[in-house]
Amino acid sequence: MTFEPATRPGTGPLRHDALFYRTDDDYVTGVRSFVRAGLAAGEPVLIAVPGLRLDLLRTALGGGTELRFVDMAREGRNPGWIIPGVLHAFVEEHAPARVRVVGEPVWPGRSAQAYPRCVQHEALINIALAGRPVSLLCPYDAVRLDVEVIADAASTHPFLIRDGDRQPSAGYGHPENVVDSFNLPFPTPPPSASTLFFESSGLSGMRAMVAALAHQAGLDREQVDDLRVAANEIATNAVVHSGRPAVARVWLDEDGLVCEITGSSVLTDRLAGRLPPSPVSDSGRGLLLVNYLCDLVQVHTDSTSTTVRLHMHRRAEPATGTAPTLGI
Repeated sequence: MTFEPATRPGTGPLRHDALFYRTDDDYVTGVRSFVRAGLAAGEPVLIAVPGLRLDLLRTALGGGTELRFVDMAREGRNPGWIIPGVLHAFVEEHAPARVRVVGEPVWPGRSAQAYPRCVQHEALINIALAGRPVSLLCPYDAVRLDVEVIADAASTHPFLIRDGDRQPSAGYGHPENVVDSFNLPFPTPPPSASTLFFESSGLSGMRAMVAALAHQAGLDREQVDDLRVAANEIATNAVVHSGRPAVARVWLDEDGLVCEITGSSVLTDRLAGRLPPSPVSDSGRGLLLVNYLCDLVQVHTDSTSTTVRLHMHRRAEPATGTAPTLGI
């Protein structure tokens, strides 16, 4: 996949800006200005920010038929689901009209495990939504986030806003290069991990192992079923595409369960699982489904193999909501 924009991203149909804020007042002022400009132009607006920030903006902005609020800590808990499930879905719902989105995928307290996928997500926006009529504002807490996080934001956003001043980002990098720079090997699984080498004939045994350990980890029945489906999708791809055995490793962590599958196939499509496939396509839905089902999906690929880690966290209460249509 190559990405050769005719114009600098942010000067064409897609506008992707980072808003660096220092106080709640900065936050509200920057977001409110962006939202009001969109509403004045008749553009539908999506506010996708986490937790208390959502409450703060609801109070400051009020409501309206052209304004929608989404809890990013819930809908975007897996960074791999933000583009297809939040951004692309909103763009398609209102196509061909121009839309505005406030999206905050990185916040103080966001897990270190999820962070590399967040940076990749921000970079991939510049590819996935290139040419689409979208204005996207991504707030970053310039006080509580590490300086490295602010530098990464500058590398993934063509334009930066500080104190109301919008300027081109001197640190903006080629999206593919940014994505690849965060394609890092994972830490070694713990010695307690259950390990199973399998071929296509052993998929049922792999699913049984995942389900048994998911029960042991305290996941509810729906999560057990979801993780079993997700693991089966990744495992099937691992043995079918390469024709070689793969290995599954499963272990408990403080949040729930981690299932890691390594196969000999090499994943070269950086947007795999990040965009819905064509309605007439017979493939491309597996990783999309996995991104929807799991709380975090990490991917590392090299010249000889691909490793996928699926995370499922224990829930304090049953999940609610309706599953999206994935065309499966």
